Amino acid sequence: MFLNNCWYVAAWSKDVGRELQAETFLNENIVFYRQENGKPVALENACPHRKLPLSEGKLIGDTVECGYHGLTFDCFGSCVAAPTQPNAIPRRAVVRSYPVVDRYRLLWIWMGDPDKADADLIFPIENFDNTNWGLTDGGVMDIDCNYLWVCDNLLDPSHVAWVHVTSFAGAGTDEAPLDLKKTDRGVIVSRWIENKPPSPYYEKLVSFDGLCDRLQHYEMCMPAIGLNKSIYTPTGTGGYGKPHIDDTFINISYNFMTPITADKTRYFWFQHRNGDPHNKDISEYMNAGARTAFIEDKDVLERVHVGMKKMITPNLDLGLDAGAKTFRLMLDRAISAET
Repeated sequence: MFLNNCWYVAAWSKDVGRELQAETFLNENIVFYRQENGKPVALENACPHRKLPLSEGKLIGDTVECGYHGLTFDCFGSCVAAPTQPNAIPRRAVVRSYPVVDRYRLLWIWMGDPDKADADLIFPIENFDNTNWGLTDGGVMDIDCNYLWVCDNLLDPSHVAWVHVTSFAGAGTDEAPLDLKKTDRGVIVSRWIENKPPSPYYEKLVSFDGLCDRLQHYEMCMPAIGLNKSIYTPTGTGGYGKPHIDDTFINISYNFMTPITADKTRYFWFQHRNGDPHNKDISEYMNAGARTAFIEDKDVLERVHVGMKKMITPNLDLGLDAGAKTFRLMLDRAISAET
């Protein structure tokens, strides 16, 4: 069901501190906290004695004390104290420890074999440290649907014409032909829409007047990371392989889907633009618009999840589903190889 040997986003880094924080990812119950030096820790959220969640215990220094009989575990999951039998700590009193890393303002967790965890495999954010690029604060949202429905949605440039009428829609988003490309990390569905007005959301962001050439680049990477790139440039200057001119506006929306269960997904996102890095008004405008659009997606996808689980008659696929089907096949093969 899930790919385990990979990095998933667990939280915004700022949201994990010196408190025991219970979460569920990939059907596994986990407790997060930070050591006194700020280093993050993730442990199985269950004392091995009677499986009381460790999150209901106490954080003492860098160790976690179970709230039932005081078994205490260090950041590696080893039991370091057993108050009821101080001279005989049970050898099997161990909880699983998960590798976690802070990067790009996010806390990443490795859900598979810890010996295979390599921080260099964390999804790269191009230009993240480039001071000429602006970041939005981003957000997080739980969606009551399987994570693959969110992935499908983020590989579908056409849905904006109906779901996001006041934001990302625009001429050409309903019928312009799509280009499909497989990469070593996933799938790209894209198209250049030429000589059309900018969408309502981007009309306030571009620095030029008049019609534009517009790229919709929808990319999904394993295990479930969406990179949606929008490029707006004056008419006649856009197209595959053409260099960007000074007026070109680029926005990249990074989307991270972490399965909670088969029926619930935690969705993290932020945007990255090629200009006005310190303009808070633009960042707030972009963040608010993105959140509004993602709420529109949430409403649709939760109903899709229920409809597909309870279907009476078979569903059908459209041509626009080619990217999603290709990505699912790649992911299925990776999961099969892992298991």
